[in-house]
Amino acid sequence: MSISADKNRISDPNPVLDLGKLKKNSRSSWSDHLSNERVDPNEAFRHLYLKMRLQSLPNSGSTTPHSDSEPDSDCSNPNPPAQPDCISLLSDELLLKVLSKLLDRNQHLSNSLVCMRWCVVSGKLIQSIKLLDWEFLESGRLTFRFPNLVDVSLAHACIISERNSGILFINKLLSIHLSSGLFEHDGVLIGNGDVLDSEEVDRGVRIMVQGCRNLRRVVLINVSEKGLSFLGEECDCLQEMELHYSGDLALPGIFKCRNLQILKLIGSISGVYDSAVTDIGLTILAQGCRRLVKLELVGCEGSYDGIKAIGQCCQMLEELTLCNHKMDGGWLSALSYCENLKTLKILSCNEIDRNPGSDEHLWPCPMLEELHLRQCQMREKQGVRALFLVCQPIRKLVIEDCWGLNNSVFAAASICRSIRSLSLEGCSLLTTEGLESIILSWKELDRLRVGSCNNVKDSEITPQLATLFSDLKELKWRPDSKSLLYSSLSGTGIGQKGGISLRRK
Repeated sequence: MSISADKNRISDPNPVLDLGKLKKNSRSSWSDHLSNERVDPNEAFRHLYLKMRLQSLPNSGSTTPHSDSEPDSDCSNPNPPAQPDCISLLSDELLLKVLSKLLDRNQHLSNSLVCMRWCVVSGKLIQSIKLLDWEFLESGRLTFRFPNLVDVSLAHACIISERNSGILFINKLLSIHLSSGLFEHDGVLIGNGDVLDSEEVDRGVRIMVQGCRNLRRVVLINVSEKGLSFLGEECDCLQEMELHYSGDLALPGIFKCRNLQILKLIGSISGVYDSAVTDIGLTILAQGCRRLVKLELVGCEGSYDGIKAIGQCCQMLEELTLCNHKMDGGWLSALSYCENLKTLKILSCNEIDRNPGSDEHLWPCPMLEELHLRQCQMREKQGVRALFLVCQPIRKLVIEDCWGLNNSVFAAASICRSIRSLSLEGCSLLTTEGLESIILSWKELDRLRVGSCNNVKDSEITPQLATLFSDLKELKWRPDSKSLLYSSLSGTGIGQKGGISLRRK
């Protein structure tokens, strides 16, 4: 009877809810539950955490609470659903900005290994590359992988050599993998057959330029006139170029490089390769590159005519470097045509000028400020004297590791009376007496650096030289490893204007 009565009550279409009875029953049930079982706070928090995880999972549309056994079984699932990739929601432009904020540029290589998309985006951040595999350029992968290149070097990829030979020749201008056929080309490492022919190099230059039209610097080897012309026509932003193994016949193509400002022309490297750049090439170069600011000639031939053409045509030239030059006698007298030249560097030269001519033809460069001599033979007094006559207005003189610089040769520098900074290093034949006799005549000298000059002794410092030291703004004195003055100058104020003097009382 009670069961049928309950059924009738449930099936009543208009049920009546007794709130008082329901409230009384709920209080009694909770009180009975709390009295019969004590709730653990940690256990309650665990159940709450598991239920929140279930609701956060995808495809969990039901919000009905589960039993205690269901969350435990879900947590033990060895293959949880994959979390969404938030980075995939970023656009390529935004991802590019994020990756560009990395300070370590080497991190771009690791980023490119994440996925194909990251590989493409990271390639847009690379602006400089040194190519080692020529096929990588011919296949078009270079420009596709790195579309924003501004600095490309193709010289290493153009040299045919065994990459895994185990012998690597490193020069400050070039590095080459050597094979067993060493010095089979008349005493040089690179012969005509060891470099890609000009047509193949020109074809590679065309492929590179079609994909990278914003190039600013390029290093090429054995390129012809056609390759240089196409490069100049397509790359209006090209400002710096380095040419290896290119003779006079290739230089007419440089006329198209109208905005070129820095040029490094390497005619030959001793023991590595040999090509001819003569007065003809220098004249073509001067007429084609009138906006040059910096010019470096390495292993180039020439004479008075070539240097004169450069001075007359390149009116904006400020820095000229001659490395291992093969100039004929008399080229020094042409430097006076470089009216705006500020820095002259002569490096690794066996001679300065074998026949400079009479003094009446050696006019000084009016704007010249610095003269740098490194690893040069200075035994010929006549050539060194002619050099200092042309460089009379200089304010800075740097001489490093030059052979034959003794007291009599260095005395020729006394004509340069405007020198304010002198740096000597590796001049083992120069003595303290020879140094003192010259620098005391330079009334404007305020910076002096002397290092590794073994014949300059601390014990030979005179009171006049000590007085000069005290008036200098900068003094770095380390003529040899036994020098005691270098360690004793610290804290004395010597080498600073108005500092303590070593004058004897």
